[in-house]
Amino acid sequence: MKLIFEKSIPGAGGGFIRECDVDRAEAPAGYARARPPVLPEVAESEAGRHFSALARNAFGVNSGFYPLGSCTMKYNPAMCEEAAGLPGFTDVHPLQPERAAQGCLEVLYKTERLLCELTGMDAVNFSPAAGAHGELTALMMIKAYHASRNESFRNEIIVPDSAHGTNPASAGMAGFTVVNLPSAADGRIDIRKLREAVSDKTAGMMLTNPNTLGLFERDAAEAAGIVHRAGGLMYYDGANMNAIMGVTRPGDMGFDALHLNLHKTFATPHGGGGPGSGPVGCGAALAPFLPSGRVIKNGNEYRWDVCGPQSIGRVKQFYGNFLVVVKTLAYITALGADGLAEASENAVLNANYLMSMLTRGFGAPDQGADSAAAFAPETGASDAACSSSYSFEAAYPGTCMHEFVLTLESLKKKTGVTALDFAKSMIDKGMHPPTMYFPLIVKEALMFEPTETETKETLDGAAAALFEILRLAETNPAPLKEAPVSTCVSRPDEAAAARNAKVRYIFP
Repeated sequence: MKLIFEKSIPGAGGGFIRECDVDRAEAPAGYARARPPVLPEVAESEAGRHFSALARNAFGVNSGFYPLGSCTMKYNPAMCEEAAGLPGFTDVHPLQPERAAQGCLEVLYKTERLLCELTGMDAVNFSPAAGAHGELTALMMIKAYHASRNESFRNEIIVPDSAHGTNPASAGMAGFTVVNLPSAADGRIDIRKLREAVSDKTAGMMLTNPNTLGLFERDAAEAAGIVHRAGGLMYYDGANMNAIMGVTRPGDMGFDALHLNLHKTFATPHGGGGPGSGPVGCGAALAPFLPSGRVIKNGNEYRWDVCGPQSIGRVKQFYGNFLVVVKTLAYITALGADGLAEASENAVLNANYLMSMLTRGFGAPDQGADSAAAFAPETGASDAACSSSYSFEAAYPGTCMHEFVLTLESLKKKTGVTALDFAKSMIDKGMHPPTMYFPLIVKEALMFEPTETETKETLDGAAAALFEILRLAETNPAPLKEAPVSTCVSRPDEAAAARNAKVRYIFP
């Protein structure tokens, strides 16, 4: 596909631009360009076709199955987008006086109360712009908490080896030393090693539950007790809240602080660069250290709370990404307590259904062929049946939560087909690849999260297509090394692209 600059023809153009109805103003000296910017010149029809072609080459949840693990790429109700598009929300200005923004302040107040109820926290602040930002904010609060107790010597944060990569990065940015905690044989917390890891330097522990292997941490409460007795605090990474919302609460497990990914769990589309929202929540002991920008109710009026002396201050200009909070409130109130619990239960059900099919080789030949063809009709997948002679290997067998991890280590040794080859081949079957090579403790890992919004028919078709790729890997692996062949760019040298990135067009 050509770049828009490559389609440019001098003098080409189209469309009508109104005459300027204000006086022309020249840029002050020193601010004007030395020469006009070089912009593409194309007919209006060509510009429209170019952007439509770009849209066709972008894959989203409306394009097909999108099982990106630990990311909750799910279909979100259009109703939430409509709510966030109401003029009373889109036309508000963050510098309006409180009396002129009562509806918006009420949204923030009510959403905070609902999220506190869902998480077991006492307070929530919406300032952080995304998940990692929420992590950093919570760790800054933990650091300020220990400093207020004259315990700044607590400079270690315990992080499991299966954690999201942002956990140790956030801890490092907050000025902590990261203590790596190896997982037990079953992929969960090793309580014995945790007891050995805590000390008088322990500031806290970061934990995701379910963890990034899709396993529920049954010993989370015991782990919290160990950390608390050592004088540390427990931080909950809310990235996997999609598996437990409405069913169980981090606060009840012993967590003192958390962040939530509203753009994963609560109805804002994830990906594409944002907007995100990673509000931070905490118990009463940490509430004085929250960032500034929290709404309180005074009689029948809503107003901004005055930032206390122990607050860590502002972490973002104004009050976070407000329209994401609007979508969250619409989503929670539309589903209600029972609906939120059902969404989590269906996410767990879908993940276990797909994992069972893949690891046990389920599927009837005629059904499998139809399903695989539905994903990639151009391949003529009439012989792409699910077959019990083929099956995948789970990294940690047994019941999973909302996601699961396969290991292709044995397949690579036997056929030379890697997790990367497999994931690239999924693109040719009309599916987005899952998360690859993560967590790092699993060799040749593929992490799947089907989410609660996928239908049984979609999962059946995905399984059939995956079995066809597996059959090719064991009988004719060469084409998989070339995949994808259905995209405008096939298999770039990813290492060279990262080291020698070309991010701008060089004009002839």
